[in-house]
Amino acid sequence: MYPILTVGSVAFDSIKTPCGEASRVVGGAATYFSVAASFFTDVRMVAVVGDDFTEEQMRVFSGRRIDLTGLQRVSGETFRWKGEYSVDCNSRETIYTHLNVFDQFRPVLPESYRSTPFVFLANIHPALQLEVLDQVRAPRFVAADTMNYWIEGTPDELGQVIGRVDALVINDTEARELSGESNLVKAARAIQRMGPALLVIKRGEHGVLVTRDRGFFAAPAMPLEKVSDPTGAGDTFAGGFMGFLASAAEITDTVITRAIIAGSALASFSVEDFGLDRLLRLTPDELRDRFAEFKRLTHFDAL
Repeated sequence: MYPILTVGSVAFDSIKTPCGEASRVVGGAATYFSVAASFFTDVRMVAVVGDDFTEEQMRVFSGRRIDLTGLQRVSGETFRWKGEYSVDCNSRETIYTHLNVFDQFRPVLPESYRSTPFVFLANIHPALQLEVLDQVRAPRFVAADTMNYWIEGTPDELGQVIGRVDALVINDTEARELSGESNLVKAARAIQRMGPALLVIKRGEHGVLVTRDRGFFAAPAMPLEKVSDPTGAGDTFAGGFMGFLASAAEITDTVITRAIIAGSALASFSVEDFGLDRLLRLTPDELRDRFAEFKRLTHFDAL
């Protein structure tokens, strides 16, 4: 088992979906990732919060394998985001994004973090991702997330990041834009030529497509009767995926396959309630049962 270093955002989210509303709940990419990954291994988190982030909010991390030595607390307000989802929760409108203290965030890694063997660069400016890569020492496995905003606005810096990571975790729209290919298989191959050996393409309600040494592996999304809040599902998936990889003795095709299912299982729980509420109630037994449900969902006997 190896620890994971993650660098990203901690935020206050306000969310409206067809199932209801929630205001000022703790969110952010680093938060969802860390809580999810902590089901499998130790997590070292680098992020920033303002002085409005109280001990009450800090409780989302308590009792979990999350080291907060790298969590910076500065004067000002914590990053805030508000969004409203469509009827089917497949699209959303951002009402506002207030970066606040995150606007001046610089990821300075504690000395104890710099030799962490697994590294996940959450969705932040590629220049900050490069700063992290310049501070870590010979990591065993590095993965990164990104988004259309960086693909369009900072292609050169993003290209440097992609050339230095082992895995890239993005959605299908981003994969097509980054590669210039409409076909996802061609898009995956084009992105692999940019550097990462492993590409994980998130496809929302249609599941996940991932490259492997010997072709592709596809996993469906878990059929759910109710999706309360999709916020953070992608970061939760990434946390489960990376956490499972880091808990294994070595990274093989079989381990990658199981890691995809682990991430998918955690993401399927995440959307069942607002914010982190469902993940914080989740038990190891429930997670194992959901993993088994995925096996039943996808298993068949060959001809």
